[in-house]
Amino acid sequence: MTELRNAAATALLATLLGVLAGCTSAAPRAPSARGAASPARQPLQRLQLAVPAPEGDGLAHLLAGDFALAGGDLATAAREYLAAARLTRDPAVAEQALRYAVAAKDLDAARAAQQRWRELAPAAGGLGQADATLALASGDADAALAALLRLAAQPEGKGWRGIGQVLLGGSDKALAGSVLERLLAAQRPPPGQAELWIAMSQLAFKLDRRALAHELAATAEKDFGSAEALGWSAQLAAEEGDKVRARERYAAALRKAPQNTRLRAAYAALLAEGGDNAGAARVLAQGPQDDYTWAARAAYAARAEDRAQLTALYDELVSRSERERAGQASLLGQLAELLERKDAAMGWYQQVAEDSPRWFEAQLRIAVLLDGSGKAADALDLARELQARAGEEPRQLADAILLEAELLSHRGQDEAAIAAYARGLASLPDDTRLLYGRALLNANLGHGREAETDLRRVLQLKPDDVDAMNALGYTLADDNRLLDEALGLIKRALKTKPEEPAVIDSYGWVQFRLGHLAEAEQALRRAFDKQPDAEIAAHLGEVLWHSGQRDEARRVFEQGRKKDAKNKTLLDAMRRLGA
Repeated sequence: MTELRNAAATALLATLLGVLAGCTSAAPRAPSARGAASPARQPLQRLQLAVPAPEGDGLAHLLAGDFALAGGDLATAAREYLAAARLTRDPAVAEQALRYAVAAKDLDAARAAQQRWRELAPAAGGLGQADATLALASGDADAALAALLRLAAQPEGKGWRGIGQVLLGGSDKALAGSVLERLLAAQRPPPGQAELWIAMSQLAFKLDRRALAHELAATAEKDFGSAEALGWSAQLAAEEGDKVRARERYAAALRKAPQNTRLRAAYAALLAEGGDNAGAARVLAQGPQDDYTWAARAAYAARAEDRAQLTALYDELVSRSERERAGQASLLGQLAELLERKDAAMGWYQQVAEDSPRWFEAQLRIAVLLDGSGKAADALDLARELQARAGEEPRQLADAILLEAELLSHRGQDEAAIAAYARGLASLPDDTRLLYGRALLNANLGHGREAETDLRRVLQLKPDDVDAMNALGYTLADDNRLLDEALGLIKRALKTKPEEPAVIDSYGWVQFRLGHLAEAEQALRRAFDKQPDAEIAAHLGEVLWHSGQRDEARRVFEQGRKKDAKNKTLLDAMRRLGA
């Protein structure tokens, strides 16, 4: 391709010279054959440079192909690269033409590119894979199988990696899965290469050949017994919902490879998914530590509200070298905050280097700490300074505006907070976090319609946003309107987060609005057991009150007051009911 581009560059220079020459006079006549053959007269003649026709310029086709790619037009890119391939002897151009044609499902162009590639490089290693790819794209299962068998026959298992690429890249998943089953019935991966057995099992799983995936995984586990094989068996079990087997296999894998960070991370994630955040943190604490394990341990321990683990991790990091402490200054600040060591947290955040990707986040936390220490004006100034510093980073700008709005709201300046959100949304109109934040503030202020508008916009932008579904459902229920829609939204949220106290609370509240007191009480008791905060206490107390259980309602209200004596929802409920 380099040769082609150099030649084309020469042609381009000639084109420019020709344009320049043409600017000096009328269109020149072509030199006569006799004049062209007379060197002595050449200097006296007007210089004539041939300009190649666009269709003969390979570079022009390549550039046209690149422009088409930039615009997402694969069909045009394939045609232009094929044209370039026919004008050059660079097999790389033909190979690219084939790839683009297959992606564009232009099988005629793909076959032409394949033929050209074979003409230019008959021994190219990728041709066998290309044969299989094109056969699969054409729907010819037999030809695809034949090509894949040739790949499988390559020495030392080299062709098996190409097999995976071909089948994963196929547009017809069912056809690819069928070809894989036929391939593995005829030819298995080399017996001594555990990674290939695992890879084929993973491929079978991705192609929805679950039985085959389990068979290959079991064989790999039995024949090799490696940590990798056990780890894949664990992951496969987890994907299938067998959490018990998954935990057993991860534990077995880690006994073989206790230093394997990836296995520890996967096992920890499984434990956390099951609610055992403390166990997840302990798993990660065993073995080598890096930026990921430290951060994940902190997150899991924080979720578990395990102060002992948080303290142990903080002390562990503080005891590291000065260089390592400097690299973890942001995390140390967060740990210090969680441990309510605010002065230490401030010191760590101030140590985060300005060129660190964590610097902006650290500055946000400094503002929060300033506000918490009674320096609200300084906190606001910093939040606004950070908006100016955000520059072209929309997420950072949104973070700083969210902080300003929250700081203002905490000071009781709700209208100023709404104005901050409006200013942010003027710059970032589709930022879902700003829309969601303004919606929650409007809902708390009793502006249900305004909250509804923003939440519906969030769901337009992110239709699967569970928090927005729940918030909209709750807002409608709280306004006592569109209750059927509210119930539908909250039920959708429950499918994704069936154990989330906030969603269960919303479900209970909409049931109350619908007049289903027994179902409302059941749901709200469940939410309160999971998270006995003032908001849920307000809802449960009101349902109990209307159910005639007024003494118990008062007890629940009192529990809520102990959690948050200034909660607006709780105070409003108690005042309305005379409790």
